[in-house]
Amino acid sequence: MKRREALGYILGTGWAWAAARCIADNARTTAMLKITPSGELHRDGKPFRALGVNYFDCFLRLLKNPDPTSVERGFEVLSRHGIAFVRFCATGFWPVDMELYGKDRDEYFRRFDRVVRLAEEHHLGLVPSLFWATFTVPDLVDEPVRAWGDPKSRTHRWMREYVKEVVSRYANSPAIWLWEFGNQYNLCVDLPNAADVRPPVAPWWGTPMRRSAADDLTTAHLQTALAEFVRAIRAHDPHRPISSGHSIPRPTAWHQWRFGRWTRDRREEFEEIVEAHHPPGVNVISAHLYAEANWERLPWLDEVSRKLGRALFIGEFGISPSELRDERTQFAVQLERLRNSRVSLAAVWVFDYARHEATHNINPGGPRAWMLDMLKEESRRWAELSQRPLS
Repeated sequence: MKRREALGYILGTGWAWAAARCIADNARTTAMLKITPSGELHRDGKPFRALGVNYFDCFLRLLKNPDPTSVERGFEVLSRHGIAFVRFCATGFWPVDMELYGKDRDEYFRRFDRVVRLAEEHHLGLVPSLFWATFTVPDLVDEPVRAWGDPKSRTHRWMREYVKEVVSRYANSPAIWLWEFGNQYNLCVDLPNAADVRPPVAPWWGTPMRRSAADDLTTAHLQTALAEFVRAIRAHDPHRPISSGHSIPRPTAWHQWRFGRWTRDRREEFEEIVEAHHPPGVNVISAHLYAEANWERLPWLDEVSRKLGRALFIGEFGISPSELRDERTQFAVQLERLRNSRVSLAAVWVFDYARHEATHNINPGGPRAWMLDMLKEESRRWAELSQRPLS
């Protein structure tokens, strides 16, 4: 079946939305999170802060193999170590990963259900990042990546349909903490060298045979995509926080946006680009921190989140591969920096992901198993700090 024909089948299928049952009727996990006008994250009416992990492929691996054993084991380990929540890729990464969605949507959501149920059973929160890669949805519907900037595009139609399915199905699950748009889209916009760094070409995984300038994104395209994502989410869930999924802006992001140049931004320009990349409705400022130069801008993130009255989520953090030395000391320093900031939620990269074994993988029995123990101890400190207002 051609991709456009498959799309017609997917969008035309009569999906029984009203009959979709809540899988969390008897769940014993966390209450819904809310953001105050001052940008504090609250749970049960009280300030709340928590540490989590990126379990990037906990759903992806079920798309490839329905046996949940490894994921169940992973969730049990995280729960035992006091990890509060999991951020994960909530679609396929490559277009080909979405074949099950097109062929057997019931089975696709049975596997998604399993992730949500496991989170409920182990009292873990979930941050599903719904459209992880910039290219996946446009490639599925035979459009260029720039279609994210057109609300009338097939890309937006597919996005709205998928949001409707996922959000209406899980809106009553207390395991869902936030809804997140994607992963680091802000690093892909306004690039002076865009022609050299376009999305990958891998036809065997479902991408087109070539890329062009139509696959280059700008801040305007990103703003449109996020505004439409917020509108789609709010049609089915009026309350939960919404995250962009962005990384910390490039040091030159404002000048790229305004002038197309790699000129370093001043602090006020940094704050302006953070706001531009988090349009109204995106009430969680997202940033990812690795290199020391970016950690040094954490106070800037604190300040802009306070000014905008939005929560601050460090969706990924870890030690830069170029700085892998004395990891224990560096990790302890990172945890302390987060503890002393306005950050409400932070998730380390990455749990049980063998492809990053040499740099970041955290697994029981592996070379970074000690990180789980450090996270457990640090989570106790964060629980105590949760009762104090953010500065």
